[in-house]
This record gives sequence, C-alpha cells and structure tokens, in this order.
Amino acid sequence: MQRLAFKMKLNEGQKEAYKKRHDQLWTELRQLLKENGVSEYSIFLDEETSTLFAFQKVSGTGGSQDLANNPIVKKWWDFMADIMEVNADNSPVSIPLEEVFYME
Repeated sequence: MQRLAFKMKLNEGQKEAYKKRHDQLWTELRQLLKENGVSEYSIFLDEETSTLFAFQKVSGTGGSQDLANNPIVKKWWDFMADIMEVNADNSPVSIPLEEVFYME
C-alpha cells in the first residue's frame, strides 16, 4: 500500500461549490477509483492560500492522477474546471508532494 499526496489550487471563493460537488461525488467515479486501488482519499483546504492538499492510500502503482484517459475522469475534470486551477485539458494543476515523515 502506498500513500500519495499532492496539492491543487482552488479558485478564490469556491470553497462551498467544491465541497458540494465532492459531497455529491458521482457513483461511477467513486467506483472507478476503488477499482483502481484507491482505498482512502481525503482533500483538505488551506483557506488562507486556497491550496487543496490531497492524500490517497493506493494499492498498486498509481493513484487517481493516473486515470487521465478515462472518460469519467475527463468528464469530472470538465465539471470542476470552473472552480479550480486547471491545465489546457481541464485536468487539475496537481503537484506531487514528497513524504518526509510518516508515523504508523
């Protein structure tokens, strides 16, 4: 089991929209993530900087960020593009974070 972390950027004033969309996460997207080994997925918000911090536990070699070619993921990216910083293909600008400490 690997632990992955990355950060993304939320557009200012979009906390409630972001939270609402994730509270209503599509069943097919939730299933896709689980089928691809994502067993835990948390996202935290630093409201001072609008930085989102994401954490996943993943079995296998990749996490949610490795599902870029899946149509469900692309549809989700399009749905989220108006409230967060995205690349040209509407994927979130996502910066991997290096783990420097872990305590079990």
